[in-house]
Amino acid sequence: MTRSILPLAAMEKLLKQAGAPRVSEEAKEALKDILEAYSQELGKKAVKFSAHSGRKTIKASDVRLASNH
Repeated sequence: MTRSILPLAAMEKLLKQAGAPRVSEEAKEALKDILEAYSQELGKKAVKFSAHSGRKTIKASDVRLASNH
């Protein structure tokens, strides 16, 4: 089992900012799981872009470029 990185309180805050008056625990868990999976894939792409540029450091531009591909 992998350890969760994103806190459930942050998921509730995001959903409430989107207009939800109430948020269930299941909704918070679902959003957390989806965002963590997406972030992992985005991170892998950003690593490839930084390596292609001959860098070990991932820059904001790598993350932005990864989000567009």
